[in-house]
Amino acid sequence: MANYKFSVFVIAIIFVFFSAIFRYSQAKSLPLAAAQIKLQKQVQNGEPFVGFNIGTDVSNILSATDLVSFLQIQKITQVRLYDADPDILKALAKTKIRVIISVPNNQILAIGSSNTTAASWIDRNVVAYYPETLITAIAVGDELLTTVPSSAPLLMPAIESLYSALVAANLHTQIKISTPHAASVILDPFPPSQSFFNQSWSSVMLPLLQFLSKTGSPLMMNLYPYYVFMQNKGVVPLDNSLFKPLTPSKEMVDPNTLLHYTNVLDAMIDAAYFSMKNLNITDVVVLVTETGWPSKGDSKEPYATIDNADTYNSNLIKHVLDRSGTPFHPEVTSSVYIYELFNEDLRSPPVSEANWGLFYGNSTPVYLLHVYGSGTFLANDTTNQTYCIAMDGVDSRILQAALDWACGPGTANCSEIQPGEDCYQPNNVKNHASYAFDSYYQKEGKAPGSCDFKGVAMITTTDPSKIFRSFAFFFLVLLVQIVCSLSLSLSVFFFFAARLFKFFEALKQLKDALRVIRLKV
Repeated sequence: MANYKFSVFVIAIIFVFFSAIFRYSQAKSLPLAAAQIKLQKQVQNGEPFVGFNIGTDVSNILSATDLVSFLQIQKITQVRLYDADPDILKALAKTKIRVIISVPNNQILAIGSSNTTAASWIDRNVVAYYPETLITAIAVGDELLTTVPSSAPLLMPAIESLYSALVAANLHTQIKISTPHAASVILDPFPPSQSFFNQSWSSVMLPLLQFLSKTGSPLMMNLYPYYVFMQNKGVVPLDNSLFKPLTPSKEMVDPNTLLHYTNVLDAMIDAAYFSMKNLNITDVVVLVTETGWPSKGDSKEPYATIDNADTYNSNLIKHVLDRSGTPFHPEVTSSVYIYELFNEDLRSPPVSEANWGLFYGNSTPVYLLHVYGSGTFLANDTTNQTYCIAMDGVDSRILQAALDWACGPGTANCSEIQPGEDCYQPNNVKNHASYAFDSYYQKEGKAPGSCDFKGVAMITTTDPSKIFRSFAFFFLVLLVQIVCSLSLSLSVFFFFAARLFKFFEALKQLKDALRVIRLKV
């Protein structure tokens, strides 16, 4: 009988430990008005969007039909091609997927030298498909000034010839023309207020910007915080590059404007705006035609990891869809095209060059984004079982302020984290905030922006109860060892084993089960 009571006592202790673990996991898982300058209307009636670049240096690449089906399944509505692939353009017809097509760098010479060649290019690659295929813009070249500087004198002639062909086809108001630039065309990029375009390209940049202003076209920029971080390690913190929440002391401050920058991309975008302003161009919007983070690199690229790529792209999407703009232009949020949709495994070293994609060439994901709640973007980014929790490493005072808002004006149900209630323990601000954040998130129907709390919350797809189950399995094994060591009868063993499995199926009956055991003792 003494052995029996001792066994009951041991199992009761285990149940109490389970209860603490359960409460911990539950706490984590529960459910400037006037524009400063006149900028053109953004695409999609003012709504910023997130699109994808589609490169083709992929072994076993999807057929055009399968590619478009994949885009539809993923609910991707904006893409950029590096050419004007006829099969893809034909497959995109009547899909409502909007596409930027491109003139490759090696075609600039011919188009810039001949109006007839430009008109033929428009007829062959635009008129033949529009409007069934929703071509929104033409990217003339790609980083031409910095990669093929010898062709720079022909850039504007090519753009103007293509535009004239669009005018002749009466498509110049529907389809914009621009050219993507590398970030390196901007010198002295931080602080943004001191930025300016490399004067070596003044003969090209000023006429280009005047053309963009006249035609209502965007300045296309390829902006990579990853490279800024890698080239300035020790100066630019990783958290700033990944859109992670920062304490005020870690924010980047422009000493001339006193504007605070919480992430590198906003600073790069504002550097472009200030550079245009220095040339008296104040009505051209920035379109980020490339940005992203590699998920794998060689020994010299230790920050090219799946976790960092997931963090950057997930936070990027949230940042764009939250429509918060930049410090210099909070009224304008730049749309972005993530580089890129597929890993281009045929690209030359370094290793990172082949690992920018969200998916492998066979359409299986390299990693899953954590952006559920940001609209119907990327169908398989997460499961429907999503939770809003407090981020790690956030200052407790900032978390407390967000917690107070959630439980106050946000009207989250915070009754269960009051003293004496089931979810009060663990009694710390992070767990209480996670409970309150998720309560608000679920109450708002996981609506876009409902899991942000000024950047201190994040959406997770990992069911926290799995943590409990892993610990539960460990203690189930321990229970078996205890039972065997005390030589309990099979009837007693199955009695408590049944109670334990019942506990897994109905966690809320934990207290009742414990009370029954204690009464039997």
